[in-house]
Amino acid sequence: MAKKNLTIYLCDQCGNEFPVWAGKCAMCGAWNSLKELKLDGASRRKTLDRDIESYKMSEMSDIKSKDFSRIITGISEFDRVMGGGIVPGSISLIGGEPGIGKSTLILQVASAIGDVLYNSAEESVQQIKMRADRLGLGQSKIILLSEPNLEAVLAFARKNKPKLLIVDSIQTIFSDSYESTAGSLIQVRECGIILQQFAKTSGIPVIEIGHVTKEGNLAGPRILEHLVDTVLYLEGERFNDARILRGVKNRFGATNEIGIFSMQEKGMIEVANPSELFLSERQVGPGSVVTVALEGTRPLLVEIQAIVTPTRFGYPKRTSSGFDLNRLNLLAAVISKNGGIDLSNHDIYLNVVGGIRLKEPAADLAVCAAILSSAKNKVVNKNSCFFSEVGLMGETRNVTRKIERERECAKLGFEKIETRSIRELNQLLG
Repeated sequence: MAKKNLTIYLCDQCGNEFPVWAGKCAMCGAWNSLKELKLDGASRRKTLDRDIESYKMSEMSDIKSKDFSRIITGISEFDRVMGGGIVPGSISLIGGEPGIGKSTLILQVASAIGDVLYNSAEESVQQIKMRADRLGLGQSKIILLSEPNLEAVLAFARKNKPKLLIVDSIQTIFSDSYESTAGSLIQVRECGIILQQFAKTSGIPVIEIGHVTKEGNLAGPRILEHLVDTVLYLEGERFNDARILRGVKNRFGATNEIGIFSMQEKGMIEVANPSELFLSERQVGPGSVVTVALEGTRPLLVEIQAIVTPTRFGYPKRTSSGFDLNRLNLLAAVISKNGGIDLSNHDIYLNVVGGIRLKEPAADLAVCAAILSSAKNKVVNKNSCFFSEVGLMGETRNVTRKIERERECAKLGFEKIETRSIRELNQLLG
């Protein structure tokens, strides 16, 4: 008797399964996110009836901690984001826009470690070799494989026992256990589960490279991020040399840690002084202000630029790059109320230079200072650095790790730390 096909609906935002379709996911609340998936009977997971005595359980006090050492790549910016190196048996996911440099960075990591199995289902081994030669890595001890079948890749890995397995990319491989095509929701999810089980049972760490959607999220079900230990994003403008490797999830280190690279002809070059890089082309003028942002465990000095012009149409336009637009609108209202200037009939354009995305409230005061400086056409002291959270009454509030921020400012010659309220800032700029 043939087994009936099973139809389920998978949310591509949170990865939860449902027996019937609905317009809204009951778990994460996303609309129109449930996708139909058909599984044949042979691909269903079977529940094995096992005797309870066959299960092995242990008390935590009886378990001995294993001494292990992280795999140090020698690429300090990468090791920093990973929490000090790659943990044996861990599984990591790195995403980013096409052409941003994901494969280049991971190839450099593989070369630094050696004895790495690099599987690319997107490129032939000759194409990978050409890129390695261009980067000066042509003689590295890397085992190259161009195989889309996941079972074949894992069989090869079990036989050769490399220090690290790299899968480029998770959307281009498939498992024989499922009839859907590579890149489908079911294949991405199930291949992620199989790779997770392989890493935990073999002790061989795995790095997966993933594509991103036009919204900037990793393609495939969101459950893929839940399956891995570390999630990294490579960010930056494609026409700008600066690249930011950001850790958004890390079970073995700090989250939101970042590594700074410069994309050059020879690959990703580490930036020894990121603050100096972001301020290297700064031109002092009205609307230009420097702040110190905390990215992970490191303080970074970045420039914020603002242009304030009278509105030519009935509704003022607000545009922001690298800073939350809703927060910008809120700060504009605070300035109008407490700063002595009406911005309701002014357009505001804000830019965080260098591709950095500021999320912490410590940048509030710098944003306000840049807006007031542009609106009044007054230049802010070039040796001043602004950082404080701004409240709705126009007051400023303390931020975390203030001493470390001040040290970073002093290192680059910013001797004057500004934490004035909006009213005091308005008086300062006249």
